Amino acid sequence: MALALAAEGKPLAIGIDLGTTYSCVGVWRNDHVEIIPNEQGNRTTPSYVAFTDTRRLIGDAAKNQASMNPINTVFDAKRLIGRKFSDECVQNDMKLWPFKVCKDMWNRPKIVIKYKGKEREFAAEDISAMALYKMRQIAEAYLGLMVKNVVITVPAYFNNHQRQATKDAGLIAGLNVMRIINEPTAAAIAYGLDQIHTNVGPKNVLVFDLGGGTFDVSLLKIEEGVFEVKAMAGDTHLGGEDFDNNMVNYFVQEFKRKNNKDISNNPRALRRLRTSCERAKRTLSSIAKTTIDIDSLVEDIDFCTEIARAEFEKLNKDLFETCLEPVKKCLADAKMDKRLVHDVVLIGGSTRIPKVQELLQNFFNGKELCKSINADEAVAYGAAVQAAFMDGEVKKANDLVLLDATPLSLGVEVIGEILSVVIPKNTTIPTEKKERYTTTFDGQDGMTFSVYEGERTKAPENMLLGRFELLGFHPAPQGVPKINVTFKIDVNGILNVAAEEMISAREPNKSLAWVKKKESRPHVLKPPHTDSKSFDECDSNLDEENIVCFLSHVWTNLKPVKESRTVAVCRVALTALTARCADSWYIDSGASRHMTGDPKWFSSMDDIHPEGNVGFGDGARAPIVGSGTVNAPGLPCLKNVLLVKGLEVSLLSVSQIVDEHDSVTFD
Repeated sequence: MALALAAEGKPLAIGIDLGTTYSCVGVWRNDHVEIIPNEQGNRTTPSYVAFTDTRRLIGDAAKNQASMNPINTVFDAKRLIGRKFSDECVQNDMKLWPFKVCKDMWNRPKIVIKYKGKEREFAAEDISAMALYKMRQIAEAYLGLMVKNVVITVPAYFNNHQRQATKDAGLIAGLNVMRIINEPTAAAIAYGLDQIHTNVGPKNVLVFDLGGGTFDVSLLKIEEGVFEVKAMAGDTHLGGEDFDNNMVNYFVQEFKRKNNKDISNNPRALRRLRTSCERAKRTLSSIAKTTIDIDSLVEDIDFCTEIARAEFEKLNKDLFETCLEPVKKCLADAKMDKRLVHDVVLIGGSTRIPKVQELLQNFFNGKELCKSINADEAVAYGAAVQAAFMDGEVKKANDLVLLDATPLSLGVEVIGEILSVVIPKNTTIPTEKKERYTTTFDGQDGMTFSVYEGERTKAPENMLLGRFELLGFHPAPQGVPKINVTFKIDVNGILNVAAEEMISAREPNKSLAWVKKKESRPHVLKPPHTDSKSFDECDSNLDEENIVCFLSHVWTNLKPVKESRTVAVCRVALTALTARCADSWYIDSGASRHMTGDPKWFSSMDDIHPEGNVGFGDGARAPIVGSGTVNAPGLPCLKNVLLVKGLEVSLLSVSQIVDEHDSVTFD
């Protein structure tokens, strides 16, 4: 069935809560938010993707077959997105996952599965993109309309890499990501929307968001439609999955003690046990005791046991108590006494656990917790409101103003490995701040800037976002050159950094270098798709031999000294830059400065900055390997790689040369 546009002639905007374990989608229609059920009638959809010999499954279908196909059923992708393979959290999670995770040449995790008889590798962005596209399909089937624009939520404590990677996943799914907003902020919108014109005076609201895999606490001030985040704290690796893991480990030991059988290396048995533990955890939120009964768990041995709520609370005592630390930190950062908090709003399925509610209520001196909004749907609800508001559809919230904040401090490393903070944490975004730096020795004609994110005094103890060099300014005595470093955070919480030497006679933009997160680039970038058929066909793009998704790219004036030259317009495939790719091509910053993209497909990509610079590399100029010129007639045969200051692009196929030019100069 062909999808139509909305009556106004434009696609509807939706809000998606991309969760670790479950995702939810909502839309603003008829002056209210509708949470959209999937084809099974469920209002939340498992964030699972499964691969078989014949097809790919997403959502309920993937989770339902997980026990039969555990090593090819992927979940918890949100715990991998934007992280490095060497992260301690990733290494610990790998011990619990039935599927295999390896690393690429940039120390990024890749999920390894078998699909249609071949071993394939996926980045976390790819799996998240599949989940996002499933939510898009659900929305389009329900509305009967084309869906393109979206607001996606992320945990408030997601760092810069994770936010950019989530935005990349939306691009891969063919969505125009209008905005990335924090999950607690979205929940606060759901809580406060109906009170915009009824509240008298400001209201301090603490949002306690404990979901399947992440935990956030945000303190907001709501007044006359202004939602201002005062402070936030959290843990991007704490949630219901961790409670499940403790139960699984407990029952693995019990089964071993009773039957002298170790199932810790049996993926299928562990998957069945995990499903039963998740079900038991939910049941224990309403009754004091439940039974776990699994037929033929392993070698025709049945497993039947009971677990009481008290035992469950004992298993997770440390984790439950850990949940209060971010609450204390959030209040301390906001310099607010807990008695000044008007409402404590519970969000996320794990907040239904009675012990969590008891600890939180005791901390706030017996204050009644707010459970008036649906803990599973509130985030998607708020995202849908924000999407409609940005699309001009919400008349009810014309006065809605969202003032989010940055969760972590951002700065550069200075002498002595000290982190010089440019933007402190909890700064309202969007924001732009400048700091001035100078040279450390006489005659210095260049500087290297290392950009970090975190709260530690020593820069190397924080997260490195990237490095760039500013070269070629006039040698001068120590302390004379003045270099302005500008940090700019957009409404999505994504950082750009620029450095400019002030006393150079050169034009300012010659010294400008914008920083993007090299590690967060997806290993497959695909253009948006307007129908399900074209996206489903993209399964074949996972095979590097058979790329079917093409992206139109326009390169003009790649060699600045030849400004009259116009380069051919090519349709090129974008795919992973892996160790298997050989004969790499590198374009230096001078060339990348003149790289532009088709606005139709690049309107939401931050890789191409308005100034023209693309990404960042480990140096100001990358080396040129091989010949500097490629003849246009030979382009269709190219199987080389472009590395454009950190933007990994593989030229595996070129389908068409529009202009007839004799060469494309990469020097």
